[in-house]
Amino acid sequence: MASSNASKVVIYAALAGNILVAVSKFGAAMWTGSSAMLSEAVHSLVDTANQLLMLYGIHRASAPPDPQHPLGYGRELYFWSFIVALLMFSLGAGLSFYEGISHIVEPAAIIDPNINYVVLTLSLVFEGASWAIATREFNKHRGELGYVEAATRSRDPTLFLVLFEDTAAIIGIAIALLGTIAAEWMQAPELDGVASLGIATVLAVTAGFLARESKGLLIGEPAREPTRQSILKMVVEHPAVSAVGRLITVHLAPQQIVAAMDVDFEDDLRASDVERVAESLETLVKRRHPEVVSLFVSPKKRNPDQKGSACSSPDALFPTSGYVRPVQTHAGDGQFG
Repeated sequence: MASSNASKVVIYAALAGNILVAVSKFGAAMWTGSSAMLSEAVHSLVDTANQLLMLYGIHRASAPPDPQHPLGYGRELYFWSFIVALLMFSLGAGLSFYEGISHIVEPAAIIDPNINYVVLTLSLVFEGASWAIATREFNKHRGELGYVEAATRSRDPTLFLVLFEDTAAIIGIAIALLGTIAAEWMQAPELDGVASLGIATVLAVTAGFLARESKGLLIGEPAREPTRQSILKMVVEHPAVSAVGRLITVHLAPQQIVAAMDVDFEDDLRASDVERVAESLETLVKRRHPEVVSLFVSPKKRNPDQKGSACSSPDALFPTSGYVRPVQTHAGDGQFG
């Protein structure tokens, strides 16, 4: 819930800034006839639509499960994140590219470039404020990772999507400003079109990166390794568990994880005991990790020829396949969970 609220703060800040910027840029583009300014206006309009789509995605993702969607609607957030990336590429980059080519083929001088300078400066202030808010929230989650690495590891597209959008917007404003200055000073109006191509390139590259990350989340990415290890430790140390096999986790949303695992229970347990232990394991895992919305336990006997790993430390209990036998602990030893 806290992560969702933080995401909304970032999106609302970006939405307010983009609405002001889009209106200003469209007015300036109509007055001056600048191709770069029109490209930037379209860019801001697309960003505004994107923020609305992200808010809708957050709202839909919070819907409770129903018979048609027993695991809930968490992936709606990832779906709309992907749509946002497609809009940035098709509308933002596509229209900017078209405008750039048109003004290179048929160059037209910018009327009253001072209007562009004022609007671009104000836009830089608005976008800069939104970028600062997005960066502050993103830094809370990235730790010591770089920005790109943190984005590729993140399971919350709203944070890095807004940050990268704002970064692309600031770069686009800088390109538009340089294009206007060059077109005026060098008396070469086609440079205004070249600036539009530069903006299109920035949008295309940004959209490609965001589409790739959103696609990965939409297909399904596993929980982070510390979470996986914690789940394995809690299950493998349960007294009724003989061994633990594979563990599969997948994010349905930033704070929604579904997990499934193979468990070999002690031979002396009855069917009713296995059901009771499975329920207790799910309760234990959910208590420690509230983001785990479902844990599916599959009772499965370990192959007698497959030897379990006798480990002296719980830190070694994290195979990607095969079974692990629980560590025997003594009274007074630290227990996890």
